[in-house]
Amino acid sequence: MKRIFFLGVVLISLLAASAQQDSKAKQILDEVSKKTRSWESLTADFIYSMENDEMDIHEKNEGSIKMKGEKYVINLPEIGWKIFSDGETIWNYMEEANQVTISNMEEGGSELMNPSTVFTLYEKGFRSELKGEKTIGSTTCHQIELFPDSPDFEVIKIILNISKPDNVLKSAWLYSTDGNLYGIEVIKMDTDNDFSDEFFVFKPHEYTDIEIIDFR
Repeated sequence: MKRIFFLGVVLISLLAASAQQDSKAKQILDEVSKKTRSWESLTADFIYSMENDEMDIHEKNEGSIKMKGEKYVINLPEIGWKIFSDGETIWNYMEEANQVTISNMEEGGSELMNPSTVFTLYEKGFRSELKGEKTIGSTTCHQIELFPDSPDFEVIKIILNISKPDNVLKSAWLYSTDGNLYGIEVIKMDTDNDFSDEFFVFKPHEYTDIEIIDFR
């Protein structure tokens, strides 16, 4: 699940400030960061995929993410999973079990799972390389590969395809140490939506007979 979470989060885009990055990749990521910082909020629809040829797993699901600052909501309706965070608390809701688990933000998992840390991820153990260009549909993209310096991330590499015309993320692919390939393909992205703070708070009273598991 944490790979799903990360790939939703990575739609928010990127910050590049690490000396470990090559100069061309850093320049591209800086431009993406500059654009991202100008947004008050973000909404994106995407296709999430997980592949494992050895285990014959080939899954694709549509999802969405809405974010304002450190607050976010990720929705994967085809598998019945929603994640809410108001910047302090995380609610993980599974529709099939009608169950929500609650935890504090700092206890919610690794840095790859936290939207507020994705903006400094590249300062904390990833090096980047510009590999060239790739055409996705009719869009020409910069292709950048990220490699972790620490096994703590449980990632072999991440491939980012960034649209050349507008410096936004087109797709991301995460090669995990568990043998799975996780992917995000952006369908649509909007910015500067007007979300209230309450939008990012899970409301148990809206669900009948919900099971609440509070880890705080």
